Amino acid sequence: MAFQGASSSSSSRQWASDVFLSFRGTDTRNTFTADLHKALTQKGIITYIDDDNLRRGEEISGALLEAIDESRISIVVLSENYASSSWCLDELIRIVECKKTKQQIVLPVFYKVDPSEVRLQRKSYGKGLAKLEGRFKDDRLQKWKAALKEVADSSEWRLRKKGSASEFIKKIVQWVSRVVNRTYLNVAANPVGVETHVQEINSHLSIGKNDIRMIGIFGPGGIGKTTIAKAIYNLIAYQFEGSCFLANTRETSKQDFGLVQLQKTLLCDILGKIGSLKFGDVDRGINVIKKRLRSKRVLLILDDVDQLVQLETLAGKCDWFGLGSRIIITTRDRNLLSQHEVNSMYKVRELDHNEALQLFSWHAFKKDRPDDDYLKLTEHVIQYAGGLPLALTELGTDLYGRSVQHWKSALDRYKRIPNKNIQEKLRISYDGLGDTEKNIFLDIACFFNGCDADYVIKILDNCGFFPNNGIKVLMDKSLITIDEFNRLIMHHLLQETGRQIVQLESKEPGQRSRLWFHEDVRHVLEENTGTNKIQGILIDLPEQDLICLSFEAFEKMKKLRIFINHNACFSEEPSFLSNELRLLDWPEYSVESLPSNFHGENLVVFRMRSSCLKGIKGFQNFQNLTILDFSNCKFLRKIPDVLGIPNLKEVTLDGCTNLVEIHHFVGFLDKLIDLSLQECSNLKSSLRSFKVRFPEYLSLENCSRLKNFPPIESLMECVRSIDLRYIGIEEELPSSIGCIVGLKKLNLQGCINLMNLPSSIHQLQYLEFLLLSEGHLKDHPFGIILLGNKIPDQFSDHKGASNSNSCEININEACEIDINEPAYLDGEMGGIAFSAVFGIMDGHTEDYFDFFVDISSDGSDQLCYYIRESFKLKGDYLQVCFGFESGSVFLKNCRVRMVYRHKEETTDHMLNPQDLGVLHEDVDVHLGVPDEDIENSIDMMDGIQLTKRCHDDDDYGNLESNWYPQRKRRSSTLDIKISDKRICHLVNHSYTNQITPST
Repeated sequence: MAFQGASSSSSSRQWASDVFLSFRGTDTRNTFTADLHKALTQKGIITYIDDDNLRRGEEISGALLEAIDESRISIVVLSENYASSSWCLDELIRIVECKKTKQQIVLPVFYKVDPSEVRLQRKSYGKGLAKLEGRFKDDRLQKWKAALKEVADSSEWRLRKKGSASEFIKKIVQWVSRVVNRTYLNVAANPVGVETHVQEINSHLSIGKNDIRMIGIFGPGGIGKTTIAKAIYNLIAYQFEGSCFLANTRETSKQDFGLVQLQKTLLCDILGKIGSLKFGDVDRGINVIKKRLRSKRVLLILDDVDQLVQLETLAGKCDWFGLGSRIIITTRDRNLLSQHEVNSMYKVRELDHNEALQLFSWHAFKKDRPDDDYLKLTEHVIQYAGGLPLALTELGTDLYGRSVQHWKSALDRYKRIPNKNIQEKLRISYDGLGDTEKNIFLDIACFFNGCDADYVIKILDNCGFFPNNGIKVLMDKSLITIDEFNRLIMHHLLQETGRQIVQLESKEPGQRSRLWFHEDVRHVLEENTGTNKIQGILIDLPEQDLICLSFEAFEKMKKLRIFINHNACFSEEPSFLSNELRLLDWPEYSVESLPSNFHGENLVVFRMRSSCLKGIKGFQNFQNLTILDFSNCKFLRKIPDVLGIPNLKEVTLDGCTNLVEIHHFVGFLDKLIDLSLQECSNLKSSLRSFKVRFPEYLSLENCSRLKNFPPIESLMECVRSIDLRYIGIEEELPSSIGCIVGLKKLNLQGCINLMNLPSSIHQLQYLEFLLLSEGHLKDHPFGIILLGNKIPDQFSDHKGASNSNSCEININEACEIDINEPAYLDGEMGGIAFSAVFGIMDGHTEDYFDFFVDISSDGSDQLCYYIRESFKLKGDYLQVCFGFESGSVFLKNCRVRMVYRHKEETTDHMLNPQDLGVLHEDVDVHLGVPDEDIENSIDMMDGIQLTKRCHDDDDYGNLESNWYPQRKRRSSTLDIKISDKRICHLVNHSYTNQITPST
């Protein structure tokens, strides 16, 4: 049965009456209602029953309205003639209002009438309302009908015509007694945000359905799980035959016979005194619970569960309890809920900014907003607390009544010495971890918060920490999350907890396992106080500075696994580096070689940007290396043999201006996914050939002395982007370029000696982005071609119109196109296709500028180009925004085409893959440019035959494979409106590419 319950706010309210009786006097005053009133009174339940002397005229009296308002429960006796009384119906309207505004409990009792008669206003209820309709011309009739329907939908306490009235009254009195006599749990004084969670969890509970459900509530410590569970208990407990809130399950179960005590508490709360039931172990307790509760409709809340055995001994299976029962479990560990196979799970989210501001203000200022003098400081506290109710409550209480100066001092102190109460609460989850998971947690807290998850996994895996499993454990225990950008995210306060745990290892920094605080790092390196206990060092000084490194500073750190230097310079070179290093990130390393003792056999990430290294001895020993970054190493002339490094995935050598060659075995690395050689101006030889499916990304930008692109000796399915801007390649690309079958982006801008594209370019059916240079390819102007989804061969047959001489795009401005699609066009819009031709302002030939495409919409499942964001018409318009963020660039012309997919599925019109996507016949683009310029831009598409793109790893795979041509219709034109518009911001998924124009 689903009744409106009392919330936490109503539980502490002082009601004048326990029960208000609403009834039709002529039907039941001297029979059923009189007996019910007597039975309630005998049980000590304060019951209000109206006096006939109060009923005068058509309007309900103020005294009666007040009586309804001040009653905890309203019992509505719906008898045969109830709807014939305007007085009863007005009472009912007020009762329904109190249910909504005061959380009053409403109990409808159907006295020898069918609930459907009340709900649908049939039979006597229909007749009664019909009689009243002639007397009342206002909106009261509709309110009466709505109120009747609402109470009829609530539940079915129904006395049938041949039923026993005395037994029925007995059940009602028992139910009311449970509500009136039960003890409410104390919920937070200021339960900001709790109500929303309660409403959402109630949808999971589905109170009223005659099944048995287990619901899990999970989240990190201090997020408010217990507070929410208490509020739910107060709201719904009265609806069950028995209820129990088992608090502190984790702590109690640790005690001797703790689980047995929890079992006995459970039975006692639900059944009452059970002195005759004696058991001394959990197995007997399980049998008693199953035997005594299997037929009872109960509410059981197990709060703060952290072990599966607690669930197995207190609520093993749903069939332990009667139909309609609900079991709610709160925990920090989501995996426990999965293991116990709960019916549904609910994750408690952090408070949003407004909720956090309100909660903090109630504790810090005893009102819902801060004082004006504290506004900025309050924002700092809220940012520090990160939406965690525990932290907001503790910090607000700590700062209440304090001066502005005290607040500033306290905020500085929190950064070094976190609040003790917060830390103790948050540390509980850490203490429950295994040793391996603890190491992972501390490494993330000290070094890797916000880093790419795959990157961190590579390092930790080589440390023997089994991170794939360990990170899942941390996620299950709500200690970390992985965001939509695949970054490991740890709440700021949990990060502080981890770092505090490390600081407590020793008062002496050199005796701790991890160093990150700049003063501690400087002390250890300059005073040579490091020890064998140090596993990781992060150097992040307040500003770039010199550290007077002791020559022997690293010699005692033989277990050093991680060394990250963000911004320190060193006065000396190290004489020793640990061979336990997995991550070595040391920019501006000042000597030509690494210490002779360093063999690098465990190294996974090797970053030495802008260093003075000339070479690496024993490079073949670096067998575990996956990431190599020697960007801007000006003294590096060649990369040694990499054949013995099979796991290498990323090689970055940008800005190595003296690099002459790279070892040809780089082209044979099976796992290489990223190879970047930008600005290697002296590189004369790249690779003899590529024989593997990788890399996904290859950049040779500004390798001006590089004369050839290596031939491709096998199909390369995973390559997505090749950047060949301003390389010295002569005449044409190798015909084997067609073997890069997965290529999406190819940039050839600035290739001054490149004369033609090989015919094999037509095989690149997934190509989306092709950039070419003015005058560098035969018969092609300077321009940019954006190859969208399903662009047909017929694209070059259509020309845009022009009105004026130019469309100039200044900095932070763009050209906006609104496409008005005629309503009579049939078929489903599948995408748009466009090309743009731009020019360079005089005197700006060497500038860099950004090209961007911004497709904005109000949401659809359609696909547009390579941008992973949906679009659809805004009313009659689709908005496409593109341009250049530079005053040196202007658009000459552009082409925009609509792509349609016909809705009718008929094989008669099915296209071959090469013919996919047909555009509307006529599109006018008014950019004010000569027709010949537009013809030049369109000619760039000639001979490029595109097929349908298939995507295995993105959101495009849900498109249907069969596309149909747009059928012939009466002649029409799509209106395309062009206007200059200042860009406020670009959407997250906009593609931005930096372009360097040639002279």
